Amino acid sequence: MSNLKWCGHVLILSLALSVTGSVTPARAQQVQASPEEALTDALSAACRQDSDTFANSLTADNATAYRALPGPQRTAIMKRFVLLEDPGRALRSSGATGHGVLRCETPAIATEMRFGETRVRENLAFVPMDIPIPGDDPRSITFGLVREKGNWKLLSVGLILLDIPAMAKQWEQADQDATEDKVIADLRELATALETYRRAYGKLPDTLSSLGPAPATGISPEAAGLVNADLSAGSKDGYTIRYNIVPASGNLPDEEADKAETFALAATPDEYGKNGRRSFFLDSTGVLRGVDKQGAAANSTDPRVGPG
Repeated sequence: MSNLKWCGHVLILSLALSVTGSVTPARAQQVQASPEEALTDALSAACRQDSDTFANSLTADNATAYRALPGPQRTAIMKRFVLLEDPGRALRSSGATGHGVLRCETPAIATEMRFGETRVRENLAFVPMDIPIPGDDPRSITFGLVREKGNWKLLSVGLILLDIPAMAKQWEQADQDATEDKVIADLRELATALETYRRAYGKLPDTLSSLGPAPATGISPEAAGLVNADLSAGSKDGYTIRYNIVPASGNLPDEEADKAETFALAATPDEYGKNGRRSFFLDSTGVLRGVDKQGAAANSTDPRVGPG
């Protein structure tokens, strides 16, 4: 599996040699399982999506960081180890070479992991593995393990060192980026709904709630059925969205004034730094603006975001 993709912090495995010491004979006697057995236990836990057991297969620092991750991120790591989305059943056996075979079966699909000859270098071990791919060449990967307090712990996948604290920071930023992208889409959806409402009823709605789901009796100016309940309540994807009507300038007849009104939408993160960092502003011109304002609202003078 040489092309396995990780979001982790990439380091050449040889760097680990400079930070781990050799093991004494007395400590070697404390080893409770072989590297292959330890890896089998880790992959079996990943197959079952048993995060508590999987954490026991990690080095102390990584285990602490792993347990602190949100549940979906812990599960995401385990999925990467077995290349399966759903939890499965782990079945152990021996192959023709005498080395272990681990099969992870889910209702939809199964993967089979065939272990090769383990190489041990003092306190480091390298366990090669082949994963047969129907109609294609097997994927190969080598797992690195380190001996920590007499037990073998996962250290690397291929040349990628498991650095869960660094992964957590990257994922936190990726989650924030994804949330901000959703909020931008929410603002665009609201802007489209507001213009649709104006065309249908000749004016902008007084509040966003008028854009919300309609009852079984049908749509109306009070419930136009243009957006979902969350958006019509001004709260979605971890952001609060505020709506303002900007009256037309000049002394215009009411009907013309209604048509000439413009609007402004401002979105701010509910929990700054967790849901997102940028605040956003979108008005009738379609120009999106956004900037990190420490949780304060964005406005028409802030930098533009994207081409729109």
